Amino acid sequence: MHLGRTRITRYDLVRALPAVLIAAAAVTDAATPRRERYDAFLYVVPSLAAVSWGVLATLAFGAVAIGVMLLLEAMRGEAFMPGGMAATVLMLVITAVAAWCSSVRQRRERELRHVQQVADVVQRAVQHPLPKCLGPVDLHLLYEPSIAGAHMGGDFYKALQVPGAVRMMIGDVQGKGLGAVETAAVLLGSFREGAYSAPDLPALARNLETTMDRHAARVDVEDAERFATVILAEIPLDRPVMRLLSCGHPPPIVQPRGGPARPVVFEQVSLPVHLALGTNDAYTVEEIPFATGDRLLMYTDGVSETRDAAGEFYPLIERLAAWLHTPDQEVLPLLADDLRRYGGQAPDDDTAAVLVVRTAEPP
Repeated sequence: MHLGRTRITRYDLVRALPAVLIAAAAVTDAATPRRERYDAFLYVVPSLAAVSWGVLATLAFGAVAIGVMLLLEAMRGEAFMPGGMAATVLMLVITAVAAWCSSVRQRRERELRHVQQVADVVQRAVQHPLPKCLGPVDLHLLYEPSIAGAHMGGDFYKALQVPGAVRMMIGDVQGKGLGAVETAAVLLGSFREGAYSAPDLPALARNLETTMDRHAARVDVEDAERFATVILAEIPLDRPVMRLLSCGHPPPIVQPRGGPARPVVFEQVSLPVHLALGTNDAYTVEEIPFATGDRLLMYTDGVSETRDAAGEFYPLIERLAAWLHTPDQEVLPLLADDLRRYGGQAPDDDTAAVLVVRTAEPP
């Protein structure tokens, strides 16, 4: 019979500490001369239990610690002396306080889980999964909300197949929380409506700007001042090209089949959507070759601004170059793992990336 390997986590070790401390204090105290006292370590047991155990378990650990303390006192002949009685009363008080702390911790944890569940529902309502394929285009998604954002991030993305083309958007709303999610939802709704009717990407960008102006008129001042960086992309079904328009967003990285990875160079980058500095009077569209097997990575600053311990930015282009022959579906999982290793922790900003791959030649 094959027995699976049991993985002991740090949390398991923390939960074992009260029992380990009781055993260590009892054995050490009993095995040393009477003038050397180690039963004082038992006072810590209820507090340690309250960190990771429930109320009943905390009370149980406290009761065991009191029992062990009484046993050690009896072995020393001090069970009914004033000092022994005072120690027992003190342990009872510590155990009661620890049990109360455990109940407070459990209540806060339940509240936090509820908040996270609500946040996840809101996020899923805004951010639907991308389709894996739209016409001649495969799409691969990486999305990880930050710890600090409590699962409520302002990164957003969308891809739609419209008559004659595939249109995509990725962006990042300034700020976090419900206000950022609401703004992202507004921009996604505008894109869904405009993608089918706008004649080109500049018209689609102007729709986003108009929608944000209307949104700002009906929300509070803080949310009304939010802006968003956006990349709009269009892949015509009848030509091996991609059209791109940037509103203050980090440039995508294109990787021709078998070729080097390089950032897309924009002749003109427009202002972020709804930035208070002014309005976008004109939008410039960049058209780049995009044939079968070519890749393009769109991402938010949670990717490009990840830093290592020395403060160096994540070398995204070098990594993509190294993954040139990696299957398309494996690139973003590699990127997610590599970002965590490079940054040394879970992301402190929302992370979104979309890998676009053309899989068929135009008819």
